[in-house]
Amino acid sequence: MSLDPAAVRRIASLARLRVTDAQVAQIQGELNGILGWIDQLNEVDVTGVEPLTGGALMAMRMREDVVTDGAQAEAVLSNAPDRDGPFYTVPKVVE
Repeated sequence: MSLDPAAVRRIASLARLRVTDAQVAQIQGELNGILGWIDQLNEVDVTGVEPLTGGALMAMRMREDVVTDGAQAEAVLSNAPDRDGPFYTVPKVVE
């Protein structure tokens, strides 16, 4: 499918966009490129693939709910501007 300049102007009008004649040619090329990608999707063989109506029907994979320290203390503290052992050092804000 290919769009002509009249169709591009109509789409711009429906989208409430003001386009100049110079912009129509650019937009026409971009929209025709997008429609070309969509045509490529029509070539994909989907026989035997059930349609997906949404992610709500999928079962969530659950992990064990365990409290950990993340085991990355050195990696986290490596960006600290100042530290004292395994702790951040911050300026005193209350006297």
